Amino acid sequence: MSNPRCSCRSRWIHVPVVMLAFLLCGACEVSGRIEDPEAMAFPVDPAHSPDTDAVPYTPPALPPTPAGLRPVTTWEGMFVEEWGREHMQTFLPWSNSRDSWDFYNLAYGLDANTAMYRATGKRAYLDRALLYANNLMASARVSSSLPNSQFKDGYLGWTSSLSSPAGQEVPLYESYCWRYVTRMLRVIRETPDLYATYTYRRQYDRLLAFSEKNIFEKWYVRGANDFVYRNRTHMAAHWAFIAMDLSRMTNNPDNKARYLEVFDKINRGMPNFPSSLRSKLAPNPDHPTAWFWNDKWDTNAQPGQDVAHANNVVAYIVEAHDAGMEWTDADIRRFVATLNTVIWPSARVYSDYVDGTGVGDGWFNDGLMKLGRYDVNLQRRLEQHRVGQNSQFFANGALNVRLLSEQAAQ
Repeated sequence: MSNPRCSCRSRWIHVPVVMLAFLLCGACEVSGRIEDPEAMAFPVDPAHSPDTDAVPYTPPALPPTPAGLRPVTTWEGMFVEEWGREHMQTFLPWSNSRDSWDFYNLAYGLDANTAMYRATGKRAYLDRALLYANNLMASARVSSSLPNSQFKDGYLGWTSSLSSPAGQEVPLYESYCWRYVTRMLRVIRETPDLYATYTYRRQYDRLLAFSEKNIFEKWYVRGANDFVYRNRTHMAAHWAFIAMDLSRMTNNPDNKARYLEVFDKINRGMPNFPSSLRSKLAPNPDHPTAWFWNDKWDTNAQPGQDVAHANNVVAYIVEAHDAGMEWTDADIRRFVATLNTVIWPSARVYSDYVDGTGVGDGWFNDGLMKLGRYDVNLQRRLEQHRVGQNSQFFANGALNVRLLSEQAAQ
């Protein structure tokens, strides 16, 4: 089994200068600010003669913004300031890499573009996420052809130079990224105009088949207890996220049953540990309206889960709640209180652990900031937050406002 030397998030390590220079010189796309995202297109099959595609597309109108909140258009403007630069310098090279560690970092670009599409309805952002996912799929190789793979089987995949020994296949890096591939695919499946459009449906079908076979099935067959029912809450949450998404898209009833089984076991009863995500959560001893949990299945000791990886748990639970699966409004209110009163008790004061201890850095992009979609006052605080201001931060800020606006309009 691979033993990656680093299992924590990266804040977007820059690509080597030589590689960056090559990309900037050779790419036809403009680096830097892109004024009109709708002008950008990423056709996959220009040879076909589309029927539904021929109809001009106009993004839906945005609902009125709740009073006192920064509107989606302002968040989008901040996003666009970063969009072209981050694409050229980091996300595009990572999507073309065959080192799966780069996919770990690419996850943030996938999430950012999917979130901004959901916030604005502008397909250029969805096209960007699809470009990255298609590049990942195209770079996969048969395991038996990977020189240092520990599996040497018939599934498609990648290796990493950061595994120990180097050149092995690493489930963490793949699952960390692929939860946002499946989330993007769900957007297509659940948006009738996209699902009925040839170019999107064709990409969707290919990526879904790849995800079912060469992501979920691959790691489940290789050893579910080792690679799916992981030994930390946040790592298992990645697989609950993926399984949940696939259960809502697959056309195979046997596969759907398996996905729901994994989803339920991670939530309610791990097969290889005497615990589950649900049973780990308990009222914070100092703040009873907030949650406390430890990331290890066999202990409830303080200080508990580190805030950095708590993001990953929250990212999954937010999406499961919004899909109406397992997690309730009451659960979400406790997570909001956890961020608002324990992790982030006042401006520029951040804890390092979910019990409120330690000195943290305030990085909430990959999960905790998504709680702003449920609480106007928390969203106002996030508008003033200065840590992690990049495309993922701005996109999820925009999506929070879009969802709050829709709730207010109901």
